[in-house]
Amino acid sequence: MTHSQIQLFVKIAETGSFTKAGHELNMTQPAVSRAVSTLEAELGVTLLIRDRRNGIILTDIGERLLVVFRDILQGFEKVEQEVMAEKGFEVGTIRIGSFPSASAYFLPKIFRVIGEKYPRIQFDLYEGTIDDLRERLASRMIDVAFLIPPHDEFEVTPLLKEEMFLFIRDDHPLADRSTIRLQELSDEAMIICNGGYEIPIFERFREAGACLQVKYIVHNVNTSLNMIQEGLGVAIMSNISVALSTLPPNVRMHALKPHPYREINLAVPSLQEASIAVKLFIQTARDLFAKP
Repeated sequence: MTHSQIQLFVKIAETGSFTKAGHELNMTQPAVSRAVSTLEAELGVTLLIRDRRNGIILTDIGERLLVVFRDILQGFEKVEQEVMAEKGFEVGTIRIGSFPSASAYFLPKIFRVIGEKYPRIQFDLYEGTIDDLRERLASRMIDVAFLIPPHDEFEVTPLLKEEMFLFIRDDHPLADRSTIRLQELSDEAMIICNGGYEIPIFERFREAGACLQVKYIVHNVNTSLNMIQEGLGVAIMSNISVALSTLPPNVRMHALKPHPYREINLAVPSLQEASIAVKLFIQTARDLFAKP
């Protein structure tokens, strides 16, 4: 096996196409096909199946080796980073996974600080749900991810513990209360923002013995706020996320009791095996956001 064969196989698996993989790696279609055939012949197994309807399908052994091959490619990159660091040049690509509100809050500052000191470091960002991020981190498609508990299968670095608040319209029966108990929200039409809020909300309602009535599930904080403005329900979100948006004039923020919160951590498959660039990313994030 060669580095180029492994890189090609991973690129085919990620793009789902011989043509796209070849284009990204500057290889012709015949060269791609030959390289895959040679790799399969050397290993003595079939890694990929071409299906006219479904495109490229990985075999079971292909799926398992994909994780191993990604580790191998990361090993090559770590070697390059170590050598360049010895020469005084920090280089590398950090593949980051994040949910949207974390991206908007954390990443601009982190990118600026790292970019000013180490302009050769590049960033590759993937945004998705918490479940998507866990899956991609486990399969080594990303190097580091912003996650909320539980994440027992990864090594985590605590980053931020943010309080969550209730957002309701100003004509809601509870709008004049300074603090609202979770039990008082039983059977309220709840708007859940599917961006890292789900698990903490479900857990806090269960602990309080309150009945959570999920009416809508959305993917954007502004959508949640606009739906509250129209009287479609109430929502529990962090003030950090809402601070990045424009609060409608008839929507109010209220404290809850007991106070729900959301832990945001940085997770990696292994801190010991993380590259220099990934460790730099984690340390920079801690310096900027972690409270002593």
